[in-house]
Amino acid sequence: MIIAPSLLAANFGKFATEARRIEKATADWLHLDIMDGHFVPNISFGPEVVRVVRAETKLPLDTHLMCSRPEILLEPFAKAGSDRLTIHIELGPDKVNDLIWKIRQLRLPVGLAINPPTSISEVEPFLNRIDLLLIMTVNPGFGGQPFIHETLPKIQQACAWREKKKLAYRIEVDGGITFDTAVECARCGADTFVSGTGLLKHRQLKSAITKMRQMAAAAQAAGANPRTT
Repeated sequence: MIIAPSLLAANFGKFATEARRIEKATADWLHLDIMDGHFVPNISFGPEVVRVVRAETKLPLDTHLMCSRPEILLEPFAKAGSDRLTIHIELGPDKVNDLIWKIRQLRLPVGLAINPPTSISEVEPFLNRIDLLLIMTVNPGFGGQPFIHETLPKIQQACAWREKKKLAYRIEVDGGITFDTAVECARCGADTFVSGTGLLKHRQLKSAITKMRQMAAAAQAAGANPRTT
């Protein structure tokens, strides 16, 4: 189980301090939501913030590009210290195809994200070319939104495809992830959990991360029952 607190929910005036706090709390990754104000109706931060955070933590920087033109951002974020780059299927298959190739040229793992309204079938052609499938469990753009339970079948389908096709991509979930929703997602096959306010609101962050990791692992061990198609 990978637990990846989201910097979007941190104190924007103390990014360095928050990054160190998250690492000390034994998180596995640090998730970075990059928003351009066009692909989603919000603006977050750019490569310079990533560069500063990179100097403060050894945690892998899981960088999610919610941007209309990620092709101009891949190299700047890679140079700033991102350890993996995730782009969106909603950009269209031709663009996604080119972006995957460009991320591979940067020698970074490839993530592919899908929004709640988009059919899970859109990602299937790319599954053998990615390292991570990010299933958004809220509509992206702002933190603190409630979990959309209708996204759970997407997780089940992603898990079923992974087994059927004998692939090894991680299944990441992001949006409204709390202890309870992490358990629901883990039962469906998720193994990587992005949580912003669901974790960072806890003063005892290490205990909260440990609890989420243990609850998710127990739920997955109890047995996901993926659907096959």
